[in-house]
Amino acid sequence: MKVFYCCLITLSSALPGIAQTSDSLQTEMLSQVTVTANRTREKSFETAGSVSVISSQALQTYQPRTTPEVLMGATGVFVQKSTHGAGSPFLRGLTGNQTLILFDGIRLNNSTFRYGPNQYLNTIDPFTIDKIEVLRGGGSVAYGSDALGGTLQIFSFDPAFSEKPAVHGKAVARYATGEMEKTLRAGIALSGSRVAFSGGLSIRNFGDLIGGDTTGKQSPSGYKDRAFDAKLVFGLSDSWTLTLAHQSVSQKHVPLYYRYKLENFALNEFNPQKRSLSYFKLKGTTLNKLATEISLTGSWQATNEGRLSRKNGSNSLRTETDKVQTSGLIFNVQSDITEFWKASSGIEIYNDLVNSDKVDQVAGGDPVASRGLYPDDSKYLNYAIYSLHQLKLDAWQFTFGGRFNGFRIKVADEVLGNVSVKPQALVGNASISYLPQEHSNFYTSFHSGFRAPNIDDMGTLGIVDFRYELPAYDLKPETSYNFEAGYKYHSGGLALSAALFQNNLRNLITRVKVAGEKIDGIDVYRKENVERAYIRGGELEAEYVFSNYWRVYGSGAYNFGKNVTKNEPVRRIPPLNGRFGLEYRKKGWYARPEGWFADDQTRLAAGDAGDNRIPKGGTPGWVVINLMAGYDAKHFAVNAVAQNLTNKDYRTHGSGINGVGRSLWLTLTGKF
Repeated sequence: MKVFYCCLITLSSALPGIAQTSDSLQTEMLSQVTVTANRTREKSFETAGSVSVISSQALQTYQPRTTPEVLMGATGVFVQKSTHGAGSPFLRGLTGNQTLILFDGIRLNNSTFRYGPNQYLNTIDPFTIDKIEVLRGGGSVAYGSDALGGTLQIFSFDPAFSEKPAVHGKAVARYATGEMEKTLRAGIALSGSRVAFSGGLSIRNFGDLIGGDTTGKQSPSGYKDRAFDAKLVFGLSDSWTLTLAHQSVSQKHVPLYYRYKLENFALNEFNPQKRSLSYFKLKGTTLNKLATEISLTGSWQATNEGRLSRKNGSNSLRTETDKVQTSGLIFNVQSDITEFWKASSGIEIYNDLVNSDKVDQVAGGDPVASRGLYPDDSKYLNYAIYSLHQLKLDAWQFTFGGRFNGFRIKVADEVLGNVSVKPQALVGNASISYLPQEHSNFYTSFHSGFRAPNIDDMGTLGIVDFRYELPAYDLKPETSYNFEAGYKYHSGGLALSAALFQNNLRNLITRVKVAGEKIDGIDVYRKENVERAYIRGGELEAEYVFSNYWRVYGSGAYNFGKNVTKNEPVRRIPPLNGRFGLEYRKKGWYARPEGWFADDQTRLAAGDAGDNRIPKGGTPGWVVINLMAGYDAKHFAVNAVAQNLTNKDYRTHGSGINGVGRSLWLTLTGKF
């Protein structure tokens, strides 16, 4: 499809995401959604940008197996799954370390996040999620490095205070046909006038994923998942609160299915895949207009990625372990300078300590330790200062801001010795909105963004994606310049939002072949800032509520990416894709038949053509029909999801495993 700009029907952010507060769908309108895309609370309808919101009500309806699957079909988002235990969201054609993921405002991205699809989003327990905000095409000024394609913000549930002491609990059981899932979740909430607590435990066992009519069981692809979360909120005064929170996720024996199927491995899995996050947040309000709201967040995060591999016919087991410890501090001040001028300013500091090792064990022999994927004891300091402003003058709204970000990266390489680099970035954004009437918003925006080189870029040594990679220590930040123009409309039962965008990418870090060098017969590569590219496309969000209990909606998004340097498509660009459906909801009952679709993708980069996960000539298009239904009462809920009713055999572009075939997922919930 040779087009540069395209407007398509895309799911309204009211669909999947406005929490259902009543049975009347007429009461749910786009303008009721509050978002924090620019670090200030504002209505989604009034933002000068493309923001989708996915709420806890949407999770209750869709019953997603994992957090990546929450995003399936969402506007401008395409989910690639390298294996059953992974899932990488593409925001406007970019993924991996070129998109930014935040949890409760804290960076999930660390200094070892890989380019291209990865599994990290899968380490967030979907039962902890209150809502997700997807900002497409921006975020570097507000939130820092990596937001080239956009920013994914995930918010957990906050326990609420109550005048009288109260105790509430919930127990959830879920089962999928073919034993594809067996899940138990138990949670409790305690509340008082000044103290509130919530916590829960999830035990999830996933069997091998069963594909469509010609695929059947994809083995091995199942794994085990255990998660724990707790949050305690103190009301220090009428104006100040202190939040203490912790969450941890542990996944074991997560197989990379395509490596067994296509690459002659007898064993290839993540074991373990762990992540934990602890943080405190002090938040309060004052009467000072320059500091109407103040927050201080301190965090400590740890990840542990273990990889086990052994080829068929080999008696040598390789064990690789990468551990990252991240401490963070965020200080933010909201200012109501005048009636029409608001601002959000602050500082951020994150510090990573990376440990990496590798051990080869031959049966009957002694283990042999060697350099891991990354230089051991690497350090990565990320510090920033930012300020964002919003001016409202009658029907006009202006936003602008800037961020300075510095980095100090120290690597002790066994070959090159001690290396220290200090890249910097200065970015800004600006937008204009015109709201001539309460139901219309015309806007245009510009965002500059960046992605600083990280430890994965600089220090990788070994076989990565069919290549042998050498360290590189002279890299600069990747940069993006995103232009967007859009229109939002909201009146009566109709809500829609259209956007056209172009994202110009510069200084892209890519692997460059080292001429004449091979190691063990494998070509040798080193990363360099040598490429530039652009991605352009369009989106249109729409829904129509035609009675108190019925609505119809549709979704779609198109991206066209070109690597200007190589004169070929950008790698892994998603095809035309989206979602459409009908919803009925009344007196606790709901039913939602829905279709997901993706066009074929035959525009392939050379790297795509050589990727064994992509069929020769490209990925075929598909349409999948699902049906969701359920009943929600005061003390119990029943939710059923019948997926892929036609048993279509399909794969999202670039994935290493096919989507689920015809199946039933049943969830029972008890509440008190």
